[in-house]
Amino acid sequence: MATLTGISNCTVTTCSFNADADCTAPAITVAGSPDHAECGTFISLDVRGGLPTASAHVGACQRVECTHNKDLLCSAESVEIGSGADTADCLTYSAA
Repeated sequence: MATLTGISNCTVTTCSFNADADCTAPAITVAGSPDHAECGTFISLDVRGGLPTASAHVGACQRVECTHNKDLLCSAESVEIGSGADTADCLTYSAA
C-alpha cells in the first residue's frame, strides 16, 4: 500500500481547514492549471471544518506534469500549501 504524502505546513489562514498553520482536512486534492498547482480542497467559510487534530495528506494530485506525481499520487516527502498564483497553492509543486 502506498504511503500518502503529509502536509507539513499551510499558511492559508482564510481556509476553513486551517488551524494554526496545520491542515485539518483528512486529505486534500492538488488541482490547478498548467504551470501551477492549487489546493483543490481550499474553502473559505465562516466555519471551521475537518478533524480535531491535524494529520492531512495529499489524497490525489491532478498535476501530472509535476516531478512528484507518481500514478496521480504525490511522492514528495511532504508538501507546503500557501499563497502563490492563487490563494492556496501547493508550494512544493515542481514542473517536470
